[in-house]
Amino acid sequence: MKTLNCFLFFLFILVASIASAQTKSTTFKVSGECGTCKKKIEKAAKSAGASYAAWNTDTKMLTVKYAGAANKTKIEEAIAGAGYDTPDVKATDDAYNKLDECCQYERATVAAKSCCDSEACTKSACMKDGKCTKEAACCKEAGCDQKECCKKA
Repeated sequence: MKTLNCFLFFLFILVASIASAQTKSTTFKVSGECGTCKKKIEKAAKSAGASYAAWNTDTKMLTVKYAGAANKTKIEEAIAGAGYDTPDVKATDDAYNKLDECCQYERATVAAKSCCDSEACTKSACMKDGKCTKEAACCKEAGCDQKECCKKA
């Protein structure tokens, strides 16, 4: 009986360690103002697959943990859909305007990412002297060679 209990205990530890190894954690800024914003931001993050979400009203930083099909981009898109700007995804004006008046924060412009900033086009084979090389196979596969930033390269 003791052997079975020890085996089950070690099996539980093994499964728990494997599960925790697959969980990712990240922190990023989310615009917002108050406790109502906190609830909406955290709820939006969780709706996109975050298993944990905590937004600090003072620092405006959101910490999320996620695994599986969830990723930072999906989480940021869900938060933007709720009306809150993130570093990479800006809420639509319509979503922002639906926020309660006390939740409407001062909006900064979110710079659109260049196509050459995509993961596929920042591979070393796609870059030469800091510029996109539209001839590289990875840029062609990603469609970057057809984008304006690569046409100028």
